[in-house]
Amino acid sequence: MKDMEEMIKAAQEAAQNIQKQMEESQGKLENIEVEGVAGGGLVKIKATAKGSIRSVTIDDSLMVMSEKQMLEDLVAAAINDAREKADAAANKEMGDMTAGLPLPPGFKLPF
Repeated sequence: MKDMEEMIKAAQEAAQNIQKQMEESQGKLENIEVEGVAGGGLVKIKATAKGSIRSVTIDDSLMVMSEKQMLEDLVAAAINDAREKADAAANKEMGDMTAGLPLPPGFKLPF
């Protein structure tokens, strides 16, 4: 019976360790910054790996009323580019955290 108690205690400690690592990784994601670009760099969006938009930069050459629709399209494209990069950064961070865990294929964290 002692072996079973030790196994349960070890499992609980492992779960607590995983929880702590998850919290640390989630905290890091807010500090990882990515930049999405569109229009050859005319529109830039900075975002965190958690997906928060930090800034939008629009080249002065695009500030023409007749180009309004193009500017709106470029902003949307830059946001999408930043979102993809944020997802990639988040997946890398979470992958680094779970690298040593014996998880089954396809198992995703957080739960």
